[in-house]
Amino acid sequence: MHSAIFPPRRRPQLTDPKPSEVTPRDLWLGRRAFIAAAGAAAVGLPASAASRFSTDEPPTSYEDVTTYNNFYEFGLDKSDPSRRSDRFETAPWSVTIDGLVDRPGTFALEELLDGMVIEERIYRLRCVEAWSMVVPWMGFELGALLAKVGVQARARYVAFETANRPDQMPGLSSPVLEWPYREGLRLDEAMHPLTILATGLYGEAMPRQNGAPIRLVVPWKYGFKSIKSIVRISLVAEQPHASWNVANPGEYGFYSNVNPEVDHPRWSQSSERRIGDGLLARRRPTLMFNGYGEEVADLYAGMDLRVFY
Repeated sequence: MHSAIFPPRRRPQLTDPKPSEVTPRDLWLGRRAFIAAAGAAAVGLPASAASRFSTDEPPTSYEDVTTYNNFYEFGLDKSDPSRRSDRFETAPWSVTIDGLVDRPGTFALEELLDGMVIEERIYRLRCVEAWSMVVPWMGFELGALLAKVGVQARARYVAFETANRPDQMPGLSSPVLEWPYREGLRLDEAMHPLTILATGLYGEAMPRQNGAPIRLVVPWKYGFKSIKSIVRISLVAEQPHASWNVANPGEYGFYSNVNPEVDHPRWSQSSERRIGDGLLARRRPTLMFNGYGEEVADLYAGMDLRVFY
């Protein structure tokens, strides 16, 4: 499944050390540069040190990050993904890249990531349900991959699709959404350096419940835009379908930028509960664009963000 732009490379071996075997997780905060390399080693790739885009806020605990999730393919409860994803097979894995690209194809994960620079990106994650986390992702810029496959001039959007395996994903029996899960970004959003494809967190390979083996992370948008377990990336000319926007456009807009001034019809978005703060902790004020406005506000200059929500 390789092409000239994705030459074959050494695949990780069962005898390769896991990052968690190299250094204990509780030393992570003091050894970020080392862990960046360890996280990349999980997929056999080169790495750099912590990114300039990282927040200096303390990360949410690994336990909370990996046990409090929305991943409806495994169930509607926050604990369902961690409890019900054990049968989900993430290796081998391939991603199809098609549409308005110069070099389309279906690529094994190792081929897809070959040459990508893995960075640690500590991003705030804001859920539309008004809770938030700070997650130390391991990933690389989506724009680098799109540049590699060659985006054609007519492309205006990027569409994504999640794996659809009813025998491994018990939540697919629920009619809550039309499966498979789909998402989309405008091309300039996808090419922005904040937008990454993540292959790990906390210096380890991505857990199944968090979107293994590869997921999108767009930190200035509500969490459901960061589609998990990606199997297809398509460059298209027209705005693609996004699952929540299709299911309930009155509550979930295509853009889904974090905006404290635009409430969800059933609750306020002006504040949020940080997971790990404790039940008695004060709610935090929600930041416009989740605190990334300095980097991304120009993308929406002249747009009415109450209309394009």
